Order: sequence, then structure tokens, then C-alpha cells
Amino acid sequence: MRAAVHHSYGPPAVISVEDRPAPVPGPTDVLIRVRAAAVNPLDWHELRGSPKLMRIQGGLRAPKEIRLGQDIAGTVEAVGPEVTRFAVGDEVFGSCIGAYAELAVAGQDNVALVPSGVDPIEASGVGVAGLTALQGLRDHCQVSTGQRVLVNGASGGVGHFAVQLAKIMGAHVTGVCSTRNVELVASLGADEVIDYTTEDFTRASEPYDVVFDLAANRSHRELRRITTPKGVISVAGASPEHPIGHIVAGLALSPFIGQKLPVFVAKWSGPDLEQMAGFLADGSVRVEVSRTFPLEETAAAIAHLEEGHARGKVVVVVREP
Repeated sequence: MRAAVHHSYGPPAVISVEDRPAPVPGPTDVLIRVRAAAVNPLDWHELRGSPKLMRIQGGLRAPKEIRLGQDIAGTVEAVGPEVTRFAVGDEVFGSCIGAYAELAVAGQDNVALVPSGVDPIEASGVGVAGLTALQGLRDHCQVSTGQRVLVNGASGGVGHFAVQLAKIMGAHVTGVCSTRNVELVASLGADEVIDYTTEDFTRASEPYDVVFDLAANRSHRELRRITTPKGVISVAGASPEHPIGHIVAGLALSPFIGQKLPVFVAKWSGPDLEQMAGFLADGSVRVEVSRTFPLEETAAAIAHLEEGHARGKVVVVVREP
């Protein structure tokens, strides 16, 4: 099978698409013939081994895991003997290791059925980004009806999910984005949209109960200024220049202030994927796919996302229907 791999740390140019042995599913795994695999910032973090703390587990001088990609959608080709939730021929989406490949293996608890009528290319974008938005807002920010929620980076992969999910949770949502994305963010249901090229959102006159920052381009001091005294500030994004700066600052500040600064990493979750599938099925959440690339251009897809201005999701299309 063809698969995108990297044998060394570095920029997208170190990625090669090679013939690799097909993976073999374990007892509780499903083998998936990949239709599409979405790109995430996590991909370029793993590709570059940045922040370097990641290399303690991932390999100090070279990556232990050469496969790339985690978000997937495709058709179940085979199932392990203990699999009870899926059968050969099912269309599924979710998370795995090595999604940029013609075949990939996922645990049965890490995928869900693609709802009828939903494009698998769109479904492939839900995994990391959708669950980061869902778990961040629901579990860590504990968004509730009537709260004022600000989403910085509202047109990005996680951000465009966050706007929609915060609305489902009953919040009054303000989205922050650039001029070209104002119309998109408004169409996702945002009550207000701030164009950061013309207005400084950290000078808001009325504070927010929750600030969900996916751009990581403003200081904690600025974010605290627009958050209620008992509010929540979650910086769930990272910039290439400061990949862990907000995490360190949040952990250092938390014990001394009334505002909550949760630090979290989204977890793979079958039940959460099924909840997202329900939202896709009833139309309350949509996936904005701005650009697609073929498998042979995986490096270009990751480079495009790493530039920092991608809208919605970028997807590697492995197989045409």
C-alpha cells in the first residue's frame, strides 16, 4: 500500500510517499480502506518534533513512529475477532495512527459510523478538531445556556466547530477571524463576529464567561482582561513560534487567580464521535472543507496548514469514490 511517512524530523519536505506493508488489525481493531484523512496542527508538531519535549516519547534523534495522520474516514475492509460494533463494508470516521495511507487500522472504540448523506471527506475532518472543540467547551470550559463565549480563531479547524457547538450549548457566541472569513463565521451561527484586522477583541466593553482561544496569539494578561472574574480561559491552540508558552503560563497562573485556565489534550472517544455524528446527521454541525490534496501531496497539505491561515479543514483525499 502507499503511505506518507517521515524518517527524520523536519519541515514537510522530509515527507515521502512510499510502498509500505499493509497493517494488520488486532482483536478489537478494524482495518479501514481510507477515503480521506484530514490535516491537523498535531501533524506538523509530530513532523518537526516540536516542541522538543515531544521527542522524549516520540524519539530523541529520529521519530519512532514514521507514519503520519490521525483523522480518518473510509470503508471497513476487515475486522478483528472481538469486534462487535462494525462489519465489513461499513463507512466509518474517527481517529487512528497513520491515516495518510491507503489502509489504516483503528480501534473499534475510536471510530463511528458516517451518517447517511454525509460526505466522508467532510466526516474525516471531525476527529481531532471536532473532539477538541466538544471536550474543551463541554468538559473543561463547562459552557452553559446564556453564557457569553468568545472563540478566537473561529474560522479554523477547531474554531469553526467551536462556534457551532457553543451555539448548540445555548451560549451567546462571538467569533474572532480575519476579514475574508467574517461571512463564514456568521453563517456558522455566531451572534457577533469581530474582524481582528480592524478591531482589537481584547478591548471588549463587556466581559466574556468563556474565552476559547485557538489562535494562541494574545497574552494571558490580555485574555484575562476580557474575562469575568470567575470565568474560564482555555488556550487550546499553539503557534509555531510559541508552541508551549501558553501552557506554561496557564499552569503557573492558575493557583493564584479566580479565573480558571484549563490545560487539556483531546481524547479519542467513540461516544463523543457518535455525538458528533448525530450533529452531522441533523445538520446542526457542518464541516467546512476549504481545500483538498491527493495522497502524493501530503507534504503540501501539511505545509498549507502550517502557514496558519487555512479556513476550516484541509483534507488529504486518498481514494476517489
